[in-house]
Amino acid sequence: MPSAKLILVEDDPALAELLEFRFANEGYQVRVTADGDEALLMASEDVPDLIILDWMIEGTSGIEVCRRLRRDKATAHVPIIMLTAREAEDDRVRGLETGADDYLTKPFSPRELLARVAAVMRRIRPALAGETIEVGDIRLDPVAHKVERRGRNLQLGPTEYRLLKFFMESPGRVFSRGQLLDGVWGTGSDIELRTVDVHIRRLRKALELEGASDPIRTVRSAGYALEAV
Repeated sequence: MPSAKLILVEDDPALAELLEFRFANEGYQVRVTADGDEALLMASEDVPDLIILDWMIEGTSGIEVCRRLRRDKATAHVPIIMLTAREAEDDRVRGLETGADDYLTKPFSPRELLARVAAVMRRIRPALAGETIEVGDIRLDPVAHKVERRGRNLQLGPTEYRLLKFFMESPGRVFSRGQLLDGVWGTGSDIELRTVDVHIRRLRKALELEGASDPIRTVRSAGYALEAV
């Protein structure tokens, strides 16, 4: 399997050099920039498997870069780990609400960052390779286009299938209706937000199994998440 492609967006030259060396030594393909606008261009030219993004960078801020990446259909699924010197809880929440998958406060251990990236890559690698994805008792085969739960084949419509796959690529992560709309239907879609709720209900119905719990969690005022049950 090809090595994972990372974009590192960090404006501290010493830290950027250290992280680039450590990740390259682990077999990752690393591209480095200190500029938010350049990071967006790099991601659009060659979509990475993961982005490590500093909050305070030159040009477009890290939080805005994160927001734009999530709005773009091509990069909406790319995991983002945000680095920042900000320790306030409100700042951490803001970063996660904008679309970051994880958050690391400076100063941090490069070893911890490597571990977090490795954990994310273990989760997303099956989806990238077209391999079977499993979350809890749900199994999705993207090659055969089949979904099973507890060994039983489930019948899903095309949209429900895409919605489930999107959820399964980021288990446990809460997606807003807007993020689901962009990720499943595509940026610029004229589908109304309430349509997402309709398809969530259909997906829940398709996943129903006697004795099995509902794997889709509704988070009030935030959105939906798929949990391993």
